[in-house]
Amino acid sequence: MLGKPLIRSSTPIGSWSGPADLLLTTPEEFAQGLRRVGRPLYAVEHGDGFALADSGSVELGVDPQVDGLPLLALAPPCKPQNFGSASFASDHGVRFCYLTGAMANGIGSAELVEAIGHAGMLAFFGAAGLGPDTVEDAIDRISTRLGDLPWGFNLIHSPYEPLLEEAIADLYVRRGVTRVSASAYMDLTLPLVRYRLQGIHSDTSGRVVTPNRLLAKVSRIEVARKFLAPPPAKMVAELVARGDLSEEQARMAQTIPVAQDLTVEADSGGHTDNRPAIALLPTMLALRDRIQAEYAYSVPLRVGSAGGISTPHSVAAAFAMGADYVMTGSVNQACREAGTSDTVRKMLAQAEQADVTMAPAADMFEMGVRLQVLKRGTMFPMRAHRLYDLYRAHGGLEDLSDDERQNLEETIFRKPLEEIWNDTRRFWVQRDVTQTERAEGDPKHRMALVFRWYLGMSSRWANSGEPGREMDYQIWCGPAMGAFNEWVRDSDLDPWENRRVVTVAHNMLHGAAVITRAAALRSQGVDLPAACVDVVPRDPGEIEEMLT
Repeated sequence: MLGKPLIRSSTPIGSWSGPADLLLTTPEEFAQGLRRVGRPLYAVEHGDGFALADSGSVELGVDPQVDGLPLLALAPPCKPQNFGSASFASDHGVRFCYLTGAMANGIGSAELVEAIGHAGMLAFFGAAGLGPDTVEDAIDRISTRLGDLPWGFNLIHSPYEPLLEEAIADLYVRRGVTRVSASAYMDLTLPLVRYRLQGIHSDTSGRVVTPNRLLAKVSRIEVARKFLAPPPAKMVAELVARGDLSEEQARMAQTIPVAQDLTVEADSGGHTDNRPAIALLPTMLALRDRIQAEYAYSVPLRVGSAGGISTPHSVAAAFAMGADYVMTGSVNQACREAGTSDTVRKMLAQAEQADVTMAPAADMFEMGVRLQVLKRGTMFPMRAHRLYDLYRAHGGLEDLSDDERQNLEETIFRKPLEEIWNDTRRFWVQRDVTQTERAEGDPKHRMALVFRWYLGMSSRWANSGEPGREMDYQIWCGPAMGAFNEWVRDSDLDPWENRRVVTVAHNMLHGAAVITRAAALRSQGVDLPAACVDVVPRDPGEIEEMLT
């Protein structure tokens, strides 16, 4: 038995009638009824408690029929495809308002994007950290295999590599990438605004149309304001002066937001401000409403939730708070389609919520920006902090003591620092020669580039499963991974070998529907035992049948 069902004193809201054998009377049957999310569920008086039914006939607002039973509460159907914003689903052509984030260095792989796209959801390729040629190869593959199905790519703020950011944005314009997840932005940049406004026009009815859509991932309200407002007039004027926009397009630009969709990033893996979602999401929803009232956009602004989305409970909570969509991250990295190694998948499948910490970020090393990574099974966080401390304390590699240099060469770099610099220099000559030119005259910058070599290689070693470098693996991960592992323990999704992104998504969405239905009954006084709310992950065939 799952526990005794209870009911608080409740006034009937109507009458239910039907054969007695339709009644669900045990906690086990209650769990089955809750799982059939496409059917309504009725709570009726039965003996000294209540029973449930997912069929029969109901009359609301009337006295119970002589042969009927008093209706105490009801939970309507809760289909996962109805979660979130109908506007978002229509605009992006998705069945479910469920997204997967763009994990950098191709961890958010083409295979992952394709699997999610074929399942009626939206995924973003992890373009951050990759060169334009690699990104273009991914565009070729994904656009061919998904065709008209939804897909997108990432554009990351690169304050120390502005030429790379501009090259990727130009690539998206040239190749017709119409959905971009913009991440790690502290302010708007010209390449970002240019991408958003490319091709803006009015249709035959006079409605302004923007082919390119930005989903801005933010955690700070001051940054959110910039994305939800129209593009800055100064940037628009510069684009007109460059010939990228016409005067007419510039006027249209003042009627649209930079980002129609704002992804609120709470405590996530990678770049994060470690904000609690339960406080951050309502704050951003209130901001959305104020800005929508101020600008009266023809298409209302939308806000999604990311960071910590890793269980049916977090999905249900996000939608209950008013999220228009949800976005997952860390949990997808442990799936078979992710562009990482089996070693990393095993490490992530063993992670608990406290097994994460903050470490210096390679792309914003000099600024002291940190990101959230796995600490269990790797020494990367400690070694990365050591490099940043040395960077702050010294003016260049030449200022390091002999002991410091020897320690770095033996334990972290495993080769002479001059050899590391030569490798680093060759890399930057091909990627952005201005970096090497600056380093030749600035010892501090040269030191930063050498230290960033380790931070950059550590994530690549993890992705490729480099033997002998396990203690240096940089694995972006938030506490959501630990919550996911607890949820799936002893289920079909416990072994990492069984984790597929679509199966994970379907189980979280279906489980969220079960939780939402149980909450509806509880809010009407029906005190369901917790064990009746069965969200244990199912295998792909069973969960797909439940969804349909």
